[in-house]
Amino acid sequence: MSVPAPVSATAATGTVGGPTDRHADSPQQRRTIRSQRLLVFLFLLPTVGGLALFMFVPIVASIVLAFFSWDVISPPRFVGLQNFTELATDPTVRVSFLNTFGLVIATVILQLTIALGLAVLVQSKMPDWLRSFFRSVLFFPLILSAASVSIMMSYLFNQQFGLVNYLLGFVGVPAIPWLNSETGAVVMVILVYVWQNFGFSFLLFLGGLAAIPKEVYEASSIDGATGWRQFWRITLPLVSPTMLVASVMAIIAALQIFDQPYVLTRGGPGDATRTAVMVIYESAFQQLQFGRASAIGVVLTIVIMLVTALQFRLSRRFVFYG
Repeated sequence: MSVPAPVSATAATGTVGGPTDRHADSPQQRRTIRSQRLLVFLFLLPTVGGLALFMFVPIVASIVLAFFSWDVISPPRFVGLQNFTELATDPTVRVSFLNTFGLVIATVILQLTIALGLAVLVQSKMPDWLRSFFRSVLFFPLILSAASVSIMMSYLFNQQFGLVNYLLGFVGVPAIPWLNSETGAVVMVILVYVWQNFGFSFLLFLGGLAAIPKEVYEASSIDGATGWRQFWRITLPLVSPTMLVASVMAIIAALQIFDQPYVLTRGGPGDATRTAVMVIYESAFQQLQFGRASAIGVVLTIVIMLVTALQFRLSRRFVFYG
């Protein structure tokens, strides 16, 4: 009596040389795969085309233009590194970058401190309806136009007819030059910027605090840790990944600050509130020096990349991924 030969697993399943394999590459299936790929490409085309047209092409064009001298009227003239070497000796560019760095330090520290403090308060024990109310109110400034907010603040803090000086006059305080003195202008730009932008960091911290298990706080309370001790030993370490994300995004945004100083002070008094992006705007659209403007933009982009890389490098020391 003959014993039938054993059937291999691959032959039984049809993975290699079986019936299924004969139909895997059939013309109909190949047409189906091609149509699916074409459909995916068509869905991605608007997004990829938009990114290429409005982001990648301008970036490449700006980098190339940094090596040319061009005033729109005459043809571009290649000047090599001349635009970059002139920036090193330009006092306006130097002051604008120093102003930008100063504003970044002040605004980011205030923004993150206020956002974290308010997030801790809102996340504490309170009714859900009250928590939702504070979330909406504190996030509301972020959805407003920066230009409209700055125009409103410029009227409120105007030295001659501003509402703030008008109210201070009732208690005998003389008119304060909020926007006409160097110190006052810098302070106003910082406060207006922080007031409008801390809402985003606030939402990030809310999410980070909500992810901390309540059992951790309950266990620490049993051990006698409450109040500030819980905040320093538990809240800050566990929210440090959120702090990294919030600080990176806050610094990148602050390095590009433009709307508030431009609308409030036009960079004045003198150059007290003139920022790097303001100099880019003035060089390109007021002085028609597009090569110089592109060179400043390239330098600012490199600064942003270096600062961001430094943040991620230093984050290994203070970020706790529990």
